[in-house]
Amino acid sequence: MADNERNQATPNEPADFVIGRHPAMAAIKSDQQINKVFIQSGLQADVLNDIAKIAKKRNLIVQYVPKQKLDRLTDNGNHQGVAVGVAAFEYASIDDLFAVAKAKNEPPFFLILDNIEDPHNLGSIMRTADAAGAHGIIIPKRRAVGLTGTVAKTSTGAIEHVKVARVTNLVQTVKQLQSEGLWIFGTDMNGTDYRQWDASGAVGLIIGNEGKGISPLLKKSVDEMLTIPMIGHVQSLNASVAASLLIYQGYTSRHPLGK
Repeated sequence: MADNERNQATPNEPADFVIGRHPAMAAIKSDQQINKVFIQSGLQADVLNDIAKIAKKRNLIVQYVPKQKLDRLTDNGNHQGVAVGVAAFEYASIDDLFAVAKAKNEPPFFLILDNIEDPHNLGSIMRTADAAGAHGIIIPKRRAVGLTGTVAKTSTGAIEHVKVARVTNLVQTVKQLQSEGLWIFGTDMNGTDYRQWDASGAVGLIIGNEGKGISPLLKKSVDEMLTIPMIGHVQSLNASVAASLLIYQGYTSRHPLGK
């Protein structure tokens, strides 16, 4: 497929930090390239000792530093006494996503994120994607958040297990996916009730931008629209919350009870 190259963060995206105890543990247990592990000196916690032991077994550099340095390195993030300096996260190709589905002997289930800008939303969506068995995520190269330390922390380790492909043109990519047999679903105020969605075949689910939704050109490429009914005063949901509802409806239809 075109637009299928594997790529890393561009040169102006510096090496990042994975912060927090659970994400740090997931990072040092993965194949991710690690630059250095920073642990807060004088802080006693079994999980921090375990992180240090595993890091040293991998021959990683472990440095004990004052809390003030960790605060500076993580821009005052909630580091919980540990920060792992990582190289730029490597992106997968579209072919890699298809390979994941093939290895599981399942029809592809891809998430297509249309200019998601909040790293917390991307991290949360990755976490749900991993839990529900989605085979990968597709994001655009421009005007959207990429794989950052904040995304890694929010994903609580899912970033190590969910492949993310970054493409130049989402509209073109959707057309290519359709040519491969995927049925593409989007979200809109007017559409089929998402509770009736049968995602048992090869599908791609588009999640729109936090404020603007799905872009007009991409919306024209969608095969069917889904809607989440709402009866309250607020007629919109956070992007990651809406994605979670839809992803788990997809999971339910692909994995019925008793099968």
